[in-house]
Amino acid sequence: MSTGKKTSVKVEILGESYVLRTEAAPEHTKAVAEYLDKSIRQILSGGAVIEANRAAILAALQITSELFQARESSGALIGAMQGLSADMRRLLPPAKRDSASVPIVS
Repeated sequence: MSTGKKTSVKVEILGESYVLRTEAAPEHTKAVAEYLDKSIRQILSGGAVIEANRAAILAALQITSELFQARESSGALIGAMQGLSADMRRLLPPAKRDSASVPIVS
């Protein structure tokens, strides 16, 4: 995702243009901005929130919640994979068990 070199990427959120300096690929940066724009617009279309800044904060909270849920799911999946790996290791002949110990990086 990171190119190592900062580039300027122009994005639009709620009709406002922003130039972002980022190491991420331009396509990634534009996709992130589009996702945020869509989330804010969705909150605004609900009618309960009128101010764009409040909608942006609510969208940020919603997106952060999604991030936390994804991290929890990822952690649970890593734990399950480590458990399965340990179960499989026990089924291997003793001479093969050490060579099968490849750690899962989280």
